[in-house]
Amino acid sequence: MKGGVESIFLVIYVLCIYLAVPVAIVGGWIRWTTQTKLLTPLALLSLFAFFLATCSALLAFGGLIYAHAIGGFPFYDPLLMRLYRWGGLLSLAGIVIGVIGCWRRSALRWYAPICAVGVFIFWFGAAMGE
Repeated sequence: MKGGVESIFLVIYVLCIYLAVPVAIVGGWIRWTTQTKLLTPLALLSLFAFFLATCSALLAFGGLIYAHAIGGFPFYDPLLMRLYRWGGLLSLAGIVIGVIGCWRRSALRWYAPICAVGVFIFWFGAAMGE
């Protein structure tokens, strides 16, 4: 029974990280471009936090493509460790700034912290798998 619960958790994790987070990021950018833009300081913080989460996700995507192109990273590769560090820091900054930006209504009010948390969970899981 234990293997079944672990398998279900892994499927949910993979669906959330590799499907829901990219869809939410694309959906957030579509929402931001189609809705009227508020230029309040908190709305700009939400936009900046969402930008950081997007940068972190693009870094993860680029790292995955690079890893498949070279046949994988060696154990504790310095480049991979830098990817983990920068991806984690970008997403962590996105979480903090996104939570601050949640105090006022904007197009990215909830997208920013949720996407940043999703990308941070990816980086955390990737680092733990190392």
